[in-house]
Amino acid sequence: DAMIALYSTFVDADLDATDCLTAELVKTAENAYRDVGIAFANQLALICEVVGGDVWTVRELVNKSPGRAVLYPGGGVGGHCIPKDPWLLAAPLGEGAADSLLGVARRINDGMPSHVAGLVGQLADAGNGSRIAVLGYSYLENSDDVRNSPSRVLVDLLRTDGYSVAVHDPYVHEFTGEVMEALRDADCLVLMVAHKAYRELDLAAVAGRMRHPRLIDARGFFSADELRSAGFEFRKLGVGAPG
Repeated sequence: DAMIALYSTFVDADLDATDCLTAELVKTAENAYRDVGIAFANQLALICEVVGGDVWTVRELVNKSPGRAVLYPGGGVGGHCIPKDPWLLAAPLGEGAADSLLGVARRINDGMPSHVAGLVGQLADAGNGSRIAVLGYSYLENSDDVRNSPSRVLVDLLRTDGYSVAVHDPYVHEFTGEVMEALRDADCLVLMVAHKAYRELDLAAVAGRMRHPRLIDARGFFSADELRSAGFEFRKLGVGAPG
């Protein structure tokens, strides 16, 4: 009762009293549930790439069925809680945790930055000193939170592969310079975070600023038509490569 009284002074929502174990299970289960949902979307995206489908269209049509809510796929999962809470929930399984649903979901989501790096490799050869521009460094759109950022993993992978990498993010102080400067002479652009600010980009001007107008869209942010109109060679996460 004392804790309910305390929390009611600053929480404007229902407060449910329970024991410590249940509270911990609820907290970790909520984040694990979301992680599994994202992993399903990412696995669906990978399947669509293999068979030549379009995950963004598939997701839209599946979600027309009552009770269906497929989440958005993307270049990875970050933040403080979701990457760790599934492992905390699965810990009682011991050695079985890695092969549990929660463990498999974690591996799928952790593997997405590497998959995006592979898409970059399909468009830009690292062997000739290609310059890659990564747009978005926070783990969440319209936020400056970089905890466990998938973009950080991607940047490290690209640099290990031999690429030169420039980063822009309108919310992360370290990367808030001019976006067009980050794009200067780039051989490939990777859209990792769906910041609203990037809606204001003039794609034709972006293409003209780059050495080679190539783009990887890891968030389904741009339509294929607008990318073609701007003159981009592109790959969208979850969409099969052109034949």
